[in-house]
Amino acid sequence: MQDQAFTDDFRTQFDLLMRLRRDVRRFRTDAIDEAVLTRCLDAFRLAPSVGLSEPWRVIRVKSEAACNAALKNFQAANEQALAGYSGETAQLYSQLKLSGMQEAPVQLAVFCDEASDKGQGLGAGTMPEMRRYSVVSAITLFWLALRAEGLGLGWVSILNPDQLARDLNVPTDWKLVGYFCIGWPESLSDTPELELAGWEQREDTLPIEVR
Repeated sequence: MQDQAFTDDFRTQFDLLMRLRRDVRRFRTDAIDEAVLTRCLDAFRLAPSVGLSEPWRVIRVKSEAACNAALKNFQAANEQALAGYSGETAQLYSQLKLSGMQEAPVQLAVFCDEASDKGQGLGAGTMPEMRRYSVVSAITLFWLALRAEGLGLGWVSILNPDQLARDLNVPTDWKLVGYFCIGWPESLSDTPELELAGWEQREDTLPIEVR
């Protein structure tokens, strides 16, 4: 493969893609074309992984029972999280929409297979967490691929991962990395929703230390 010289226009579009990536919680209920979803899932196949271990394991949560179990899990964890705040912070938290699980037409649970012998342990002997980092790298590429198709992704982190693993009946060596809602966003913004809601602000600059 020859070196690819990307144009200024491409770099501008790529910058826009990253700015509009956003964590989406508000979805339309329109269905997603399966061919489009499959094309986006190809990002996992293209992603880097430690030792070429490809430790990601993707579960499509589709049955009513599985979806209800995941939603119940989120609701319980969300109530517990709310109880940890007080005053104005608790009031603000209670108003945040932190999941699109009841609207998103596609939901995925992505695990890391920490017992996989693929890759023969290369690069993970001293840092076994590299397998999980590899899964996160793949998810990031998947996220960008979805955005390039006009789709949005919402990462639901307010969950009991062990309970979800039991509900989905996955092997004990699979550890949850993320639960994802996927669909067509109600709207687009280059500003994080939590920033718009007044929860926190994004840093303007990246502090880099020199040692």
